[in-house]
Amino acid sequence: MPTERTMPTAVITGASSGIGAATARALARAGYRTALLARRTERLGALAAEIEAAGGHAEVHAVDVTDADAVRATADRIGSCDVLVNNAGGAFGTETVAEGDPGDWARMFQVNVLGTLHVTQAFLPRLVASGDGVVVVLTSTASFTCYEGGGGYSAAKHGAHALAGTLRLELCGEPVRVVEIAPGMVHTDEFSLNRYRGDAGQAAGVYAGVDQPLLAEDVADTIVWAVTRPSHVNIDLLVVRPRAQAAQHKIHRSPAEGHFGTRS
Repeated sequence: MPTERTMPTAVITGASSGIGAATARALARAGYRTALLARRTERLGALAAEIEAAGGHAEVHAVDVTDADAVRATADRIGSCDVLVNNAGGAFGTETVAEGDPGDWARMFQVNVLGTLHVTQAFLPRLVASGDGVVVVLTSTASFTCYEGGGGYSAAKHGAHALAGTLRLELCGEPVRVVEIAPGMVHTDEFSLNRYRGDAGQAAGVYAGVDQPLLAEDVADTIVWAVTRPSHVNIDLLVVRPRAQAAQHKIHRSPAEGHFGTRS
């Protein structure tokens, strides 16, 4: 059996909850040593303990991806990296362009775009050195579809989409694949709650009447599938939505249910 030293290493940002935590669990089950990155140490510790109890390997690194120096120091502590999952991100606010808070837009750009940039830059030499690296960028269907009230988030995810596409061009010929996963409607504990500034009613309303929105585990399964393809196979862009969501603006809902939004 492989030891922790011989296992490939997967680094997951935003690993304290939602898609990040589910991806860490799934990659650990797939045989990776997982490095869990996020700001909330207590949550990371609980997840690492869960992974270890299940026979996997996990280590905790408390870091804010918007702090480039802290990210570089974390990369030095981790050492090797075979798979990098850029999952940290978020949406803040639902105001129109006319009424949007520039601070919210800056915050979304900082975490979704510059955070991905900082982490990718820090780990890229290690991914190249691995001889078979994979960079995953978690974007969104908002990366290529705009909608009312989503200007800031869509702009940030368009930026992450552009980063992934440009990086793939720049790494052509290097032993690194660049994978973009763009989820549609995913029901997690925190995404919509953060977007609606803690209003649980509005956050729940996003999913009202929707038969089986995606779960974090569905996206994690997609990520693991993409990174475990043969080395010559690159999944450039994979869009994953629930069956009930045909497009960003086309969602089937039970007629008895109301809703506040259709955003992902």
